[in-house]
Amino acid sequence: MNSFSSKVAIVTGGGSGIGKEVADRLVKAGASVVIGGRDEAKLKRAAADIDSAGAKVRYYVGDIAQPATATALVALATEAFGGVDILVNNAGVFRPKAFLDVNESEYDWFLDTILKGKFFMVQAAAKAMQQRGGGAIVQTGSLWALQAIGATPSAAYSAANAGVHALTRNLAIELAASNIRINTVAQAVVETPVYNTFMTAEQVKETLPTFNAFHPLGRNGQPADVAEAILFLASARASWITGTVLPVDGGVMAGRHA
Repeated sequence: MNSFSSKVAIVTGGGSGIGKEVADRLVKAGASVVIGGRDEAKLKRAAADIDSAGAKVRYYVGDIAQPATATALVALATEAFGGVDILVNNAGVFRPKAFLDVNESEYDWFLDTILKGKFFMVQAAAKAMQQRGGGAIVQTGSLWALQAIGATPSAAYSAANAGVHALTRNLAIELAASNIRINTVAQAVVETPVYNTFMTAEQVKETLPTFNAFHPLGRNGQPADVAEAILFLASARASWITGTVLPVDGGVMAGRHA
């Protein structure tokens, strides 16, 4: 078990799915956590699930596409728990749509939420981490930034995540002197509530199982699969790893298996 005792973490997109799973595991391993997201009711429920006493969790409601949200998350972590040691830069959006049909506002939604949001979140967190003598940042990128998947057309989403991957390498170099590590996980199909944002519950139940066979290991990912990789990269056990993009994908990047 990775120990995170006395560490302070920020987890964006912490109200459900991968973010909530990571926040829950961090608290169980001794950390204090601030979760961020756009839905107050969801964040409130998640915070209560993670720590019913409320001592180790705070939440902040805001749109990560606005850099002010990143600043506010860091301010809350500092005020409530004394600083920032770990950032899990996880907030994102996903909605497949044919390239020829994507309009400007949809393009902006992907780029602003995924890339601009992560960019300014790291900037705010890194400044706080410098006060602590270093820190660890783990981002969620995407398998879709490494490979195009015909079944789920997502050019703007993929381009935004490719930016996140490039950011990982650049910031690893720039932040190394501050003893701040940054890595990214690129996940394949993970069964989280993101699919419910553009499909009905019935459609999700029908569609997700059809992706099991897409992964050589024969099943979709679960939030815990990705959370384990994130927690490793955030921990002292990964102290000599920075600037990497790690596929957590059931074998998809290895090649075609059908």
